[in-house]
Amino acid sequence: QVQLVESGGGLVQAGGSLRLSCAASGSISSINAMGWYRQAPGKQRDLVAVIRRTDTTDYADSVKGRFTISRDNAKNTVYLQMNSLKPEDTAVYYCYARKILIDYWGQGTQVTVSS
Repeated sequence: QVQLVESGGGLVQAGGSLRLSCAASGSISSINAMGWYRQAPGKQRDLVAVIRRTDTTDYADSVKGRFTISRDNAKNTVYLQMNSLKPEDTAVYYCYARKILIDYWGQGTQVTVSS
């Protein structure tokens, strides 16, 4: 099992920044990728960013150039630096980890961007 604990969400004005953290614990060997999804009210959960074991990254088109995903292997933690936030970035952000063919999820952290 993999446990994921997110932190760093909150309320910010448009144009501001937040950094989300996701700390992994448990059976973390063989994790192939970690990343972030988000879900706004009434919408599906969409991928925001992913970082793979090979250090390759991918981003949703809507966040490219504004968000940066990174990780600290020593702390088993993945970060999502979010800059130039927009009201449409408002959502619950979920951390996930993929191990072989199983996805593990965090509890989610609310990000609210006011206009």
